[in-house]
Amino acid sequence: MVDQVLKALQPYFERIPSVERPVGHVSFRSKFSWTLGILLLYFALASVPVFGLSPDSIDLFEQYRAFFAGKTGSILSLGIGPIVTASIILQLLVGAGIIRLDLTNPEDRAAYQDFQRFLVFVMIAVEALPQILGGFLKPNLDIAASLGVSPSFLSGLIFLQLFIGGVLIVYMDEVVSKWGIGSGVSLFILAGISQSIITGLFNWISPTGEMPPGIIPRWIWIAQNIPTEQLLTASGIFYLMLNGGILALITTLIIIFLVVFAEGTRVEIPLAHSLVRGAR
Repeated sequence: MVDQVLKALQPYFERIPSVERPVGHVSFRSKFSWTLGILLLYFALASVPVFGLSPDSIDLFEQYRAFFAGKTGSILSLGIGPIVTASIILQLLVGAGIIRLDLTNPEDRAAYQDFQRFLVFVMIAVEALPQILGGFLKPNLDIAASLGVSPSFLSGLIFLQLFIGGVLIVYMDEVVSKWGIGSGVSLFILAGISQSIITGLFNWISPTGEMPPGIIPRWIWIAQNIPTEQLLTASGIFYLMLNGGILALITTLIIIFLVVFAEGTRVEIPLAHSLVRGAR
C-alpha cells in the first residue's frame, strides 16, 4: 500500500531539483577541484551566523555538532543530521517490508532515491522546528524591536535560514558524490572533526580573559602564571592532566592509533562452497 502511494507520488518527487551525474569520465583534477571548492564553501557557510538568533539560545546537541558536520549558531547548524536520519528511516522501512521496493530494479531504485531526497527535506523541517518552538533557539528581542517586527516573525526567519542551510548541505553532498572524490557526508564529517581538533589545539582566544581554551596556548598560560615547583607536585600533575588538557590529548592519540591499527588489520578467512568440494 505504502509503496503504491510512493510510486503514485514519484512524478512529484522527480520535480525536486537534483545534481545531474556526469555523462563521461571525470578527471582526477576536476574531481579534486570540485571537492576542494565544496570544502571551502562548507567552511564559508559554517561561518555565516543565523541572523536574529539570541545569545541566550541553547544548542542541545552542541557537543555532537562536529560529528554531524554542523556549527552551532551558523546556518549549517543541522549539518548532515537530516541526511543521515532520512537514510536510516527509509532503510528501516524498506528492510521491514513496509515499503516494498526491489533496489535491484532501476525503476524502484529511482523511486527510492527520489523519496529519500524528499524525506531529507522533511527531516530538515522536523529537526529545526522543534528547537524553535521549544524555546531553545530564541529570537533576539532587540533586533526584532529595531526592525519593527514581532518575535514570531524573527523566529520564522531563523527557521528559514536553518532550512536553507540544510538544503545547501544536501546539494553540496550530491555535488561531491557525483562530481568529486568520495562522499560529501564523509567529507563534511572529516572537515568538522578536523576543525574541532585544530581549534582545540591552537585556539588562544579566551572569552573570560583567563586560561585559553586551546591546549598549546593553555600550556603557555600555565607556564607563565603557575610556578614550576607547584606543577611538580602531585596536585600540580593532576591539574596538568585535567585542566592542562594532557589527558584529553593522550586519549585522542590513543583513539587515532587504535582506529588506524584496526583499519590496517587484515584477516583472511578461507571460504568453502558446499557444492564445490575442496574449493577455497
